[in-house]
Parts: sequence; structure tokens; C-alpha cells
Amino acid sequence: MRIRVTDVLDLFAAGLSSQEILDEIPDLEPGDLQACLRFAARSLDHPVLVA
Repeated sequence: MRIRVTDVLDLFAAGLSSQEILDEIPDLEPGDLQACLRFAARSLDHPVLVA
């Protein structure tokens, strides 16, 4: 299965609900959507150093 995290995030950003995304991409499971959101959150959560 080759579904990019960015593709899933783009669907969320377009306003699709979790169920609509699962209907659109039947190979995904609810846990996959949660994993995409966790990945995005961790990617953006980095320390900010103020000098």
C-alpha cells in the first residue's frame, strides 16, 4: 500500500471527514488516519530557540 501521509492530510484539509476518507481509500483503516495525524503533529512539534 503506497498512500502518502500528505495525501491523507490534503483530504482532511479539503474538509473530508474520517469516514469519507475511509470510503475514498478503502485500503485505509481508522488507525491509519490517526497515525497520519500523529506523524504530522510530531513533524511540526520542534523546539524553538529564542536568542
